[in-house]
Amino acid sequence: MRGPACDTLSAMTAKFRVGLVGAGGISEYHVYGVRAAPQCTLVGVFDIDQARAAELGDRLGVDTFPSMKAMRDAGVNVIHVLTPPSTHVPVALEALDLGCHVFIEKPLAEDEGEAEKVRKTARQTGLVASVNHSLLFDPQVMRALQLARSGALGKVISVDILRGSEYPPYEGGRLPPHYRGGAGYPFRDLGVHCYYLLQAFLGSIEHVTAEWESLGGDPNLAFDEWRALVRCKNGLGQFQISYNTKPMQSQLIVHGTRSVLRVDLFTMFHARRSNTPLPKAAERLVNAMTDSIQPMIDVPVNVVRFVRKKVQAYQGLRDHIAAFYRALEAGQPAPVSLDDAIEVIRWTEEVAREAEKDHAARLARFELSPRVPVLVTGASGSLGGAVVRRLLEQGKRVRIFVRRIPEKVPDGVEVAFGNLGDPDAVDRAVAGAEMVIHVGAAMKGGPLDHHCATVVGTQNVLDACEKHGVGKLVHISSMSVVDWAGSSDGSPVSESTELEPHPEERGPYTQSKLKAENLVVAAAEAGKVASVILRPGQIFGGGIPVLTGAVARRAGSRWLILGDGELPLPLVYIDDVVDAIMAAADSDLRGGEIVQIIDTEVLTQNQVLDLMDGKSSVLRIRRPIVFLAGRMSEPVFRALGRQSPVALYRLKSAMARLQFAGDHAQSLLSWQPRVGVREGLRRELAAQQ
Repeated sequence: MRGPACDTLSAMTAKFRVGLVGAGGISEYHVYGVRAAPQCTLVGVFDIDQARAAELGDRLGVDTFPSMKAMRDAGVNVIHVLTPPSTHVPVALEALDLGCHVFIEKPLAEDEGEAEKVRKTARQTGLVASVNHSLLFDPQVMRALQLARSGALGKVISVDILRGSEYPPYEGGRLPPHYRGGAGYPFRDLGVHCYYLLQAFLGSIEHVTAEWESLGGDPNLAFDEWRALVRCKNGLGQFQISYNTKPMQSQLIVHGTRSVLRVDLFTMFHARRSNTPLPKAAERLVNAMTDSIQPMIDVPVNVVRFVRKKVQAYQGLRDHIAAFYRALEAGQPAPVSLDDAIEVIRWTEEVAREAEKDHAARLARFELSPRVPVLVTGASGSLGGAVVRRLLEQGKRVRIFVRRIPEKVPDGVEVAFGNLGDPDAVDRAVAGAEMVIHVGAAMKGGPLDHHCATVVGTQNVLDACEKHGVGKLVHISSMSVVDWAGSSDGSPVSESTELEPHPEERGPYTQSKLKAENLVVAAAEAGKVASVILRPGQIFGGGIPVLTGAVARRAGSRWLILGDGELPLPLVYIDDVVDAIMAAADSDLRGGEIVQIIDTEVLTQNQVLDLMDGKSSVLRIRRPIVFLAGRMSEPVFRALGRQSPVALYRLKSAMARLQFAGDHAQSLLSWQPRVGVREGLRRELAAQQ
């Protein structure tokens, strides 16, 4: 135990002396809730991860303990169970055996039978056990429940819940619980809230019909779209959980025989449409006005309340904790009964487990062979997919590494699933491969997304290649890793050009690609992994557009070019890049050699735009104006705590007037463009018509 267990006088006078088990993210808000309850003294926290407990203790001034028993010996008589869901039951049972009441984070358990053990033990010991169903105590939900129960809405016949969400960026390493927890985890995580809300408005749950699918909103999730139709004792409810819908939403729509109430939990407003004696046309007009006016009142009022800390983050949790201790003090039943919590578990698990069976059946169609000639990472992308098709044309068996189950798998292809940031998944994919063509990398997202997929992913590939004795790694880098801003002295950009000295100013893509390339070079030089590195220029074709911001941007019916349009572009058609990859794979290069892949004909922005769209008018912004705008953007974004996407250094790099060399590709790989830029542009234009 670190320091005194608690203030002696407070510990003696408080009726409830509280200990927290688990020091994860939610524990901070339990600390605030307990400290605000006048009946309580917070004694301390225990977590098997002592470092995490110490961090929480240091940050919030909470004492730490080596065990639950130590907390009980220090006078604790109520324990909050804040551990991962799979451990809720054993922790709660131990706390009850120690003579402590328990307040358990949702869900009570991951199995109805296990939850029954908590109910049985609580009855035998005469102690109180309850579960955190915090949204029931959210001020907006409580207001809606009061309206429903007062009869102001008439008879409530149905409830709709629309919930969007996203998980924090994955940094790589061991998968976090929301990905590691199985195909049903997202439903377990949020479905619980939906169920107990429907339970509160419509009575006990009698039947559930659910569907699930993966649409790619979070490709690390087995399923990122969930729908459920719920028949309750007093009506029908339905809910949607989406990891695709943007912006995220959390809405509750209560349908009554006299009024329809819409509650927005994110922006904290109510909107109500009511049945009136007015003519229907007039009623619609009145309801449209009330539906609009009430949010205009609620939102600013609640913003002021939030600023004044009348409403705080996790307000529902804080208010639920307060209600729990008031009931405990008065000897009344807990605000959330174990009966209701167990019913929620029953229906949550029914859907989650069926989804897991479905996912397992889908995965069962794919098996990995002991040996395979080639593994391609990033195979779901345009370049990776083109590489796979070429290998199949050559009659080779291919293993692809992707995050989601493909809709169709060609003959000759076997599929390994996972995230590049997950070392275990990468190891499974690489095992048995004779060669790895590493195309996978982050193409969008923030710094953590790029770091995970590109940097951590490349290190995982290197580690697995070394472990399994892979014969060769073909690594796809990028020309963005070189010093563009400092290469305007007339010397062509080549493999010997200095690397980017300020990658952090160029953005996460350049920063991560440079780190990844350096990892491959270091592994090759150390003799760990035989490698060759390709740096393609600006790839287009096969689904990769040529008219990107590097060429021109759409501005209504016109094209907008930054500069005079005479900037040379290092273009290369996708089929020619695939040719280079095949040549590198077949070559004797194994020492981390770097080869730049660009077309021998370099076109300017004006030439490309003229070939692709010679009809639309073009607006060109002079370079000094562009650079001035970039410079002026920097303090604005700095004040927002963000890096400007059009910062001056980034613009100077993107708009540097450069020449490009491709001699190494010819001398080392005997490569030259087979299709070429002009023919590639013609093919792209034909595909658009």
